[in-house]
Formats: sequence, structure tokens, C-alpha cells
Amino acid sequence: MKFALSPEQTAFAASLDDLLSTVDGKLWRRLADLGVTGLGVPEHHGGLGADVPDLMVAFEALGFHCVPGAWTDTVAVLPALLDDPILGSVASGEARASVAFGPHVPYALDADLADIRIMVDGSRLRSFTPGDQLSSIDSSRRLFEIVPGADIGPARDAGRAFDLGVLATAAQLLGAGRWLLDTSVAYAGQRRQYGREIGKYQAVKHLLADVVTALELARPLLYGAAVTLSRQDVSAAKVACGNAALLAARTGLQVHGAIGYTAEHPLGARLLRVRALASAWGTAEVHRRRILAAVAP
Repeated sequence: MKFALSPEQTAFAASLDDLLSTVDGKLWRRLADLGVTGLGVPEHHGGLGADVPDLMVAFEALGFHCVPGAWTDTVAVLPALLDDPILGSVASGEARASVAFGPHVPYALDADLADIRIMVDGSRLRSFTPGDQLSSIDSSRRLFEIVPGADIGPARDAGRAFDLGVLATAAQLLGAGRWLLDTSVAYAGQRRQYGREIGKYQAVKHLLADVVTALELARPLLYGAAVTLSRQDVSAAKVACGNAALLAARTGLQVHGAIGYTAEHPLGARLLRVRALASAWGTAEVHRRRILAAVAP
């Protein structure tokens, strides 16, 4: 299957890139005005009712620009879990959600800031209150233990909601990997050693070429899974995007050298984000097992 973004999706991605390149304190509101928060919300609740590939376009851009916040929970997962008028507040950008989804998402992201807190308990939904805050390798990901509350009712489609969370995370990994590649290529064209740019050395070219290959192979898996939403395709996309982003992170650190370790360089934030997202919404081992379970006779 050959997947290509439509002109409308390409224009949407360009608009997101322009907006996220000039981030300010009103980012959530500005992205809501652009329609991001309403992508997964049905039209009868004031949303756009967009297709899953449209969601992937948005989350790839969010990953590229390393945007913090519970975007996966609010934009991708929550609208698949319930059909309730409260989604109108999500679509308008007035409400944010935090979702715990055991066993693979046991902690809640930004739970203290969320207007909607939901935990998935099998096929049922329950409210929760945030407990102790936990440390994360990525300091921008504020995780909390959950204290279960009252039963809310049945989940609309828990399986689909989980897969959308997985795909949204995979898309962010792909976006982060692209940023790491672009930044590494630019740095390799500027940094000089022994009288020439390091990007002209064959060894560095090979390192960067491997990252290009990994990202280019992961991208069609992501968008293909967004079309099929089959369990094995979703898990394959998560594994491929995670591996590609981790390779981009390792290579970026090699290319940048010691400067990549400094807190002042933006590379560090992406390195930590990639490591955190690689295990979020199911580790690579979890998703390999899901693939095996789906294809085994």
C-alpha cells in the first residue's frame, strides 16, 4: 500500500509547523483555534470528526516540536472512550483530560491540571483523583499515581481507544526522530574538524543515512496503521517508530558530541522525550507480543 498525505493534510501540517515554531503561553488555545483539540471529537459534539491519519499529522507535528501536555489523552484517547456532551469542551479547548489505562498506562499524565480524569478498568470507566507525583526521565512529563473513584459507565470502545493512544505516541516519536535528524544534519554541515565539515566524512554520512532509512520505513507503517487500525499494524508502527526515534537520538548524540549532553542545547529535551515515549503506551516488548498473538495460528 502506498500512502501519501492529501493536499489538505499537507497544508494542515504546514500550519501546525508555523504555529509551533512560535510557541507561547497560550499554545493550547491557539492549537484549539486551529482545530487540533477537536480532531477526534464527533461533529455532533462540536468537533471535526477527523479521520485517524489526520490525527497522525497533528501528533507528528507535536512530536517534532516537543510540545508538552496530555495531548494523547485529550485529543486521541478520550473521544474514543465516551460519547458525552463534555467532549464539546474538549473540542473547544476548554477542557483537558488525563487518562490511566492499565496495565500499560498505569500512571496519569498532568492529572493535577486535568479537567477530566478517567481510568479504564477493563470495559468500564471510573473517575480518579491524582495521588503522589512520580519522577520521570522526561521532566516535562508530570506523572501521578491514581486513586480510583466512582464508576462512570461502560467504555465506548476501549480497544480502539488504546490503539489510538499507541498510534499518537508513535507519531510523536516519528516527529521527534525527524527533528533529531534535521538538527544532526545541520550541525554536521557546520561543525568542522581537521579542516572540513564533519558531515563530509563517510562515517558520519553512513550514520545519518541509517537514520533516514529507519524513519522512512517507519512512516508508512504509521500511516498504514492509521488506515487499517488493525492490532498488529498498530503495534508494528509503535515498534518501528520507537526504534527509528531511538536510533535518531543515539546518532544525534554521536554527531553533536559533548554539546548534546548540556541542558542548554535543545537536543537534550528530545533525547529524554524519545526515551520516555518509547515505553509509553506499551513497551516494544509488549507490542512485539501483541503482533505475535495477532498473527500466530
